[in-house]
Amino acid sequence: MIDSIARYSVWCWGVFLPAVLLAPGAARAQDNYEIQVYASETVPPGHTMVELHSNYTVNGERETVNGVVPSYHALHETLEITQGFTPWFETGFYLFTSVQPQGGWEWVGDHVRPRIRVPEEWHWPLGLSLSTELGYQRRSFSEDTWTWEIRPILDKQFGPVYVAFNPAFEKSFHGVTSNTGFGFAPAAKVSVEATKVLSPGIEYYGSLGPFGSFSSWGEQQHQIFPVIDLNVSPKWELNFGVGFGLTHSTDGLLVKLIVGRQF
Repeated sequence: MIDSIARYSVWCWGVFLPAVLLAPGAARAQDNYEIQVYASETVPPGHTMVELHSNYTVNGERETVNGVVPSYHALHETLEITQGFTPWFETGFYLFTSVQPQGGWEWVGDHVRPRIRVPEEWHWPLGLSLSTELGYQRRSFSEDTWTWEIRPILDKQFGPVYVAFNPAFEKSFHGVTSNTGFGFAPAAKVSVEATKVLSPGIEYYGSLGPFGSFSSWGEQQHQIFPVIDLNVSPKWELNFGVGFGLTHSTDGLLVKLIVGRQF
């Protein structure tokens, strides 16, 4: 089954990537390993979710900045494995890798992410869960090597319209920003069930700087992704999007593909 996921990923890149390779623009580097707005639902107990996140930076930073390799034409492949333990608790593990245009395929780092949710039997009017993510990335790929993220996750289905909001808070324990407080990195999604299979939508990702003392607009990261979700089966997750940076600190153009299968 994992071979099938890999083959599907390669097929989708072959179809969609040529359409955006010649688009103009340039930007500074940023982390683009797992580009996803989380839903509040957790993996059922005794089940395992395997996801492959493939992100290609069409237009990004072309130079090494403060020891961090360029993002331009880099392909980031992230393997995410999430195990459900109870109806309200799961734990995910990430393996980050990067394929550099001149440097080959390299290991970037690993993260672990436990998450709890409000049980369905509570009958809350919206979905709510809380994720906390701790991990390491090599210095050549990130100015901050050891980091911690706290991510509240809220979502709601309004008929055919789905809305999700992830107001994440990020802290560095070792690196350039380790002496600052938590940074604010919100993400959001709106999608519509156009058919039983097809759900187009919009995703937003931002990084505003230290909470309570945000960076200037030009130093913030803001990115918009028109996306398509294919709902072929409850066991499958298929998400494709093209991202556009809105500031000079954001990579200008990215393509992302998420292929997941629950076992």
